Amino acid sequence: MEGTRIIIVSGGTGASGDQLVRTALAQFEQARADITLAPQIQTLAQVEQVVAQAAKSDTLIAHTLVDMNLRHALIDLAHDQHVIEVDLIGPILANLQYRLQQPPLGQPGLYRKSREHDLKRIEAIEFAVSHDDGQRVHELGLAEIVLTGVSRVGKTPLSVYLSTLGWKVANVPLVKDIPPPDELFEVDPRRVVGLTVEAGQLIAYRQRRQQYLRTLPGGLYAQPEALAEEMDYARTIFRRGQFAVVNMTDKPIEESAHDIIGVITRKLKQGD
Repeated sequence: MEGTRIIIVSGGTGASGDQLVRTALAQFEQARADITLAPQIQTLAQVEQVVAQAAKSDTLIAHTLVDMNLRHALIDLAHDQHVIEVDLIGPILANLQYRLQQPPLGQPGLYRKSREHDLKRIEAIEFAVSHDDGQRVHELGLAEIVLTGVSRVGKTPLSVYLSTLGWKVANVPLVKDIPPPDELFEVDPRRVVGLTVEAGQLIAYRQRRQQYLRTLPGGLYAQPEALAEEMDYARTIFRRGQFAVVNMTDKPIEESAHDIIGVITRKLKQGD
């Protein structure tokens, strides 16, 4: 049995119309349909061509044209040429216009653009999680921002916060007497930021960490002398890589993120 011919006409990609038509077809057992897309229809000449093609091939037109003039032109042309057309967007736009007391914008692709922002943010969050604490250093070149510094300086929370703003962030820990990965120095240095914090605040952070983990006090982790050596080592790495440095002392995470974004954007502009 020959399948029904359907063409999806859209001012954008046609993805929403295609999904709706296929959802409807699923309600018909053993339904066969030859579905094609006619995306980016934005002129009257394109509408005329699509309708003429449908008339020749006995094809049903399903359309999601948000441009009112093009939509009405398609409906009129289809009627004149005895082509069956199904308006998938017009009725709901008319009802929403009545309910909201404002006309629709009539611009294709607005929903997709809004979704692109959300998808970018989700992708950035997943990137930050999978590139936290020195993981997957071979992919540092894919990061838009690379944070580096000693333990408890704030790398992970900053990475996650920046990722919610849409930035792909990786972070690399610095541990005294352990060379950092070579990949850290292969990244564009304009995208790398070294983090520091005042010694007393860092000691307090580490002591709280010890309490949280229920580890015994002592050792070098929270000792001022050892911590000063760690910070000196970190500053040596920052100078070697010519990395920008942001001091995190007494700053809320939002302010620190703002400072980091500012440093990165300025350096990138200077390099253009």
